[in-house]
Amino acid sequence: MATFLLEVGTEELPASFVESAIEQWRSQIPTSLEDHLLTPKSLKVYGTPRRLAILAEGLPEQQPDQTVEVKGPPAKAAFKEGEPTKAAEGFARKQGVEIKDFELRDTDKGEFVFVQKTTLGKPAVEVLADLIPTWIFGLEGKRFMRWSDGEVKFSRPIRWLVSLLDDHLIPIKLENSTGTISSDRTSSGHRVLHPDPVTIKHPQDYVATLEKASIQVDPDQRQALIKDQIHACAKSVKGKAVISDALLTEVTYLVEWPTAVVGGFESEFLELPAEVITTEMVSHQRYFPVEAPKGAKLLPHFITISNGDPAKSEIISAGNERVIRARLADGQFFYKADQAMSLADYLPKLETVTFQEDLGSVRAKVDRIQANALRVAKQLKLDKKVTQQVERAAQLCKADLVTQMVGEFPELQGVMGEKYAIASGESTEIATAIVEHYLPKGANDQLPQTLVGQIVGIADRLDTLVSIFGLGMIPTGSSDPFALRRAANAILNIVWAANLDLNLDQLLTETTAAFAQTFAKFQPDVQQLRDFFGQRLRSLLQDEQNIDYDLVNAVLGESGEHTQRVLVDVLDGRDRAQFLQAIRADGTLDTIYETVNRAARLATKGELATDVLDPKGLVNPKQFEQSSEQAFYDGLLQLLPQTESAQASRDYQTLVQGLAAIAPTVSQFFDGDDSVLVMAEDTDLRANRLHLLGLLRNHALVLGDFGAIVKS
Repeated sequence: MATFLLEVGTEELPASFVESAIEQWRSQIPTSLEDHLLTPKSLKVYGTPRRLAILAEGLPEQQPDQTVEVKGPPAKAAFKEGEPTKAAEGFARKQGVEIKDFELRDTDKGEFVFVQKTTLGKPAVEVLADLIPTWIFGLEGKRFMRWSDGEVKFSRPIRWLVSLLDDHLIPIKLENSTGTISSDRTSSGHRVLHPDPVTIKHPQDYVATLEKASIQVDPDQRQALIKDQIHACAKSVKGKAVISDALLTEVTYLVEWPTAVVGGFESEFLELPAEVITTEMVSHQRYFPVEAPKGAKLLPHFITISNGDPAKSEIISAGNERVIRARLADGQFFYKADQAMSLADYLPKLETVTFQEDLGSVRAKVDRIQANALRVAKQLKLDKKVTQQVERAAQLCKADLVTQMVGEFPELQGVMGEKYAIASGESTEIATAIVEHYLPKGANDQLPQTLVGQIVGIADRLDTLVSIFGLGMIPTGSSDPFALRRAANAILNIVWAANLDLNLDQLLTETTAAFAQTFAKFQPDVQQLRDFFGQRLRSLLQDEQNIDYDLVNAVLGESGEHTQRVLVDVLDGRDRAQFLQAIRADGTLDTIYETVNRAARLATKGELATDVLDPKGLVNPKQFEQSSEQAFYDGLLQLLPQTESAQASRDYQTLVQGLAAIAPTVSQFFDGDDSVLVMAEDTDLRANRLHLLGLLRNHALVLGDFGAIVKS
């Protein structure tokens, strides 16, 4: 067994690419080696801004020999009168065997020629020499570049290549027109701390050798070291570091030999909103803020991760202090200047900001958001005071976009709107709604918690969806430039989380009609929006609510035919899906499935509308020939009030109990001593019996389409 090392040295790589490349190699290379019969005992992938590396231990030094059986031509085609034909000779030549090696064997299609063919395994050095370039150039990422005069593309220019199997050099050449990178034993140390070349004598020495050259190649160890240093720095200034996972990951892939450096700034800057300070630190400077050990109050300190000389930490700190001081001074100026006007005074400036070329300005969008918000408030039957709060919050929700602070720090949209609203004398409810209406900003993000924030958030996204669909710009594949899928998901999640009793179908219809009046040359199709929301409902129910696919089909329809019903009552759609999942889990569904499903399938041969529940006046008892028909009819009469109660209260347990009670009766109708032939030749008799089955199907449809459910 051997130890294998590959190191690809580059110019400084983007942090996101290093992280992605490590994950790609961790996934792909073990499979690639296994496919080529070179499975190692262990494989580690390392990465820093200037290198990607693989260290595999326990790698076979040679592929094992392989013996495979190859089926050849039929015996009668391979031999004529006992002599080999050209077909036999050609097969032998192709497989590299002699005709004497042929074995004739009977199969279900007659006698055929077979040979046992042995392929000698290749030395691992040869196999790796072929695989390594495919691993390197198989990596995917954004904005790859060319360099020198060649056509080779990579995230950043490749500068060196180390490829060893034990102490043997694996010869590799990466051609790039007139430039060639040849594998060697020579790596590079830290640019500042160890600028001299580094020789790797054996793969097992790799990590230790580079550590002596001030390179910590293991990202997990590097991150642990960074965290320890950050905590120590924070403790030195009697504070607690605010460590976000995203920033910690980013700085881990930005440095090769990390040194945490603490810096400070004037306390007067703490008068700025904390969000301004932390945004500047984290998003722009990649600093870790420091807060008091208790109370989460920011302290006038920060921690940065340096990739330089630890002996120069004071100089590094001073340089970073100058930068943050200047940035916070800008923020201080913007904050004071913005408050010279009330938030409402910024509304006219929104006329200068284009939302979308055909849809006009953000100011026009605000008017549409207001109208949508009032539609939602009307549906929810809100009182006058809350309705006024909704209207005002909708009016001001985008005003901060034209403030200087948000112009400089776009990440603070909504956050500054809240601050400026309070400073302008707006109520807490309105100010909170301004920041909340942007929530959620992504998957797993917090949802708005206040009713006003929820309504304005729905209204904003509803306008975006209807407007962009109105232009015919429907998302296709992975292309969704206006994040319409995320917008629809957010609406549904807000409604579900807050249990808002909304008729989303009515909102879509009204908003689409209003759009068509405003933009006469566009004719939006509300059905396209219904279908789009149906896709989002299906995805959320399955992926986030963990509902089985067939139960989702029972609620939405296998082709989405019940989507509109769910959009009319989104809460009910969710509740029915969850209830079906619950009764499947406890076994209740099994007790009614067979009977209801059989009735539902036969009922399709009739013509009964799916919304009819009352058998009176529809089923004629005088046409009954068997007692099972009368019992079925009586059972439907008893089921009717239970179904109506379930519809009114959304308590579907009552309905399931009714379906369970009628199930034995229906079984007798189908298979008992007094069973009937549903598809009787007499048309009136057949229609009467199909109506019985159709009514049972309709009662079950109140819960879901049992025809879509797969037997457990």
